[in-house]
Amino acid sequence: MDLTPRPGATPAPPGAYYAYAETPAETTTRLRPVKAGNPFRTAAAAVCAVLGLGLIGGAVTGSWLTGDSAAEPGYDSAYTVTRSVWHSAPVDALFPPTLKGGGAGPGATDRFWTRVAVASDSGCAAGLDPLLLKTLGPVGCERLVRATYTDATRSSVTTVGMVFTEGDAAAMGALSTRFTSQNLAGRSDLMPRTYPAENTVAAGFGDRQRASWTVHVLTEVPVVVFAVSGFADGRPVTEPQPAAEAMAAGASTAVAQAGLGHEAKGVADRVERALRRTVTDLTEKPE
Repeated sequence: MDLTPRPGATPAPPGAYYAYAETPAETTTRLRPVKAGNPFRTAAAAVCAVLGLGLIGGAVTGSWLTGDSAAEPGYDSAYTVTRSVWHSAPVDALFPPTLKGGGAGPGATDRFWTRVAVASDSGCAAGLDPLLLKTLGPVGCERLVRATYTDATRSSVTTVGMVFTEGDAAAMGALSTRFTSQNLAGRSDLMPRTYPAENTVAAGFGDRQRASWTVHVLTEVPVVVFAVSGFADGRPVTEPQPAAEAMAAGASTAVAQAGLGHEAKGVADRVERALRRTVTDLTEKPE
């Protein structure tokens, strides 16, 4: 292309250059120059954005740690991560060797539990009675993990377990609603089974020794947490009592007097918290 100025044209000043024509690849409309923004307004917008993200992130994490199921933005990642936690997380992360129960006993007394055995992961039929297994059928069973603990005096034993389900948030929510509305957690025919580990204080902890229990359907993750407690000396219990009733003020049954409702609820709550911490650590993005 000839770039020589045409006759009569004003000579270009020194240092000036001539633009080349756009190539076929440069056919998009060029953006108009944007006026420089107000630096104070830009800074204010940036601060608002940071505060907004911080509040949203804090709300999601906080609601997960406290069990608030309204934090839907965290559902997908939490559900995805949790489905593999049963085989990817260390056993001590799911079932800590020791559990501290500050104020978890009768009259807000302190409790301390030591893990005595961990069962191999299995299908749900190994640790759930047929009727409870059928009740959990709508959410399916991916895997069951269990462990047994004893208290500081070695007078009680508690088996705690987690059912990792195949259900989504909607299915878990429906199951939770059903358990609450129909009081399924209080039915003795839906009691979980024990894990009587040989050569431990829980060796004689069988079905007839079940004294108190609790079942909690989580909705933030696809997990059902349960616990069942009994006497460590292997004595049978003719009238087991759900933890909620055994812990009620004025409860006078042998199970309530022995604090076995507090044992089941205390161990279940702390294992559930350990699960929440593990999932939270895995879902948090590194800075």
